[in-house]
Formats: sequence, C-alpha cells, structure tokens
Amino acid sequence: MLACASGTGFYGDRGAEWLDEASSPGAGFLADLTREWEAAAAPALHAGTRVVHLRFGIVLAAHGGALAKMLPAFNLGLAGKLGNGRQYWSWIALEDVVRVIRHALDCEVLAGPANAVTPNPVTNEEFTKTIGGILRRPTIFGMPRFAVEWLFGELGREALLVSFRVKPAKLIESGFAFRWPELEPALRQMLGKRN
Repeated sequence: MLACASGTGFYGDRGAEWLDEASSPGAGFLADLTREWEAAAAPALHAGTRVVHLRFGIVLAAHGGALAKMLPAFNLGLAGKLGNGRQYWSWIALEDVVRVIRHALDCEVLAGPANAVTPNPVTNEEFTKTIGGILRRPTIFGMPRFAVEWLFGELGREALLVSFRVKPAKLIESGFAFRWPELEPALRQMLGKRN
C-alpha cells in the first residue's frame, strides 16, 4: 500500500462548484503540479500496489501550518478577508489528518484519489469571521486581491485567492467519520477557547 500526499489544488479555481474525486483536473500551476505528482506514483500502481492519493486541503493546527501563520494578525485585530472573501477553503484539522492517513492504510477498498478535507468547506470570509469571533477580535482589515498578488505573487493567487469547494466523497463512502467536521468547534478546540 502506498499513501501519497497530494492536494486539492488538483481541481484548480472552480468557484462555488462542488468537487469530488470524480471531478476533472483544473488549470494553473497547482493543478499541473498535483497532476504530475500523482502521475509519479504510476510505477507502484502498475506493480500491483494499492495507491491512495490523499488530496489535502488546508491543514489546521494551533502550533503550525497555515493557522499558526494567521494567528498573529488575528490576535492584533489586523486580520480580514482576502480578496472578495468568496473563495471556498476546504480544510481539515490535523487530528483528522492523522486519522485519515491511518484509515487509508487500513481500508482495503480505498484506492486512487481521496479528498482529505472535511465535508464542510467555508468561504474565506466565513473562516475569517469565525476566527475573529472566537478570539473576540475585529476582522475589518481585509487585503484586496492586488495586494495579495503583489505580496505573494503566483503562490498567493493560487493558494489564497482560488476557490476549492471540495467534498470527501470517497472517505465518507469508505466509512471514515470526522472528529472535527465543523470549523468553529475545531478552531475552539485548537485555540483552547471552549466558550
């Protein structure tokens, strides 16, 4: 069995369209990169190995990754939506990432692409307001699209401004149950803010 880490960037910028593992690949740098990355596992597949391409969304953890990089701006009350804020962010809690990997290793019927995201993606604006609400901080200082592109270049455009509204159809069909399917409870647990 071979579990390969991939990403939801495979689907490209698709707006509010629901995407699952049967959806076609998108266009752009991340879509091309993930398609080529997944194709690199072809020799294992041809040798008869069960291969699972785990297409991860934004992995959230309090002490690392994307959330840790965002928290200083939120704590200072300087955060806000990126661009128009309508882009969907498909996400997953780190605790569920570990459980998904274990499930992929153990579940013999799971093969091919599997979206490792919760069933409840949110828009960037919803994400921003949720963190702001939990931390009791304003979220009025948005960053317009041109500023994101100027500061972060193509990576900012491809990672922060594109919309991936992805559902984990194959994980759910194979019997996986998320411990943290909803954003607010997941963030409250990560940030130690129960109330």
